[in-house]
Amino acid sequence: MFCCGGMGFLDLLSMLIGTVLFLALIALAIWALLRWLSGRASGSPRPFGGFPVEGASAMEILEQRYARGEIDQVTFEKMREHLQAFQRTNSSSHSDPH
Repeated sequence: MFCCGGMGFLDLLSMLIGTVLFLALIALAIWALLRWLSGRASGSPRPFGGFPVEGASAMEILEQRYARGEIDQVTFEKMREHLQAFQRTNSSSHSDPH
């Protein structure tokens, strides 16, 4: 019933989609900023909490994850025992002169 200047359905739909995309972009920017700031506040040398710095041993990474609260004590102990067992078997296989 609109003639010559009224907004049609497609106009309203495109405005709605544009608004949703704009709000999503703002939310993404806020999320990225918070992730970046939280990494800087913790003194982490890793961008966006990514992979650890090269050269860190598996045990050091495990200790860092436990210290940051990413894993609980039970998980830490299990993983530590697994790493120690792996290091023992790995070091004994390297000491074989065969």
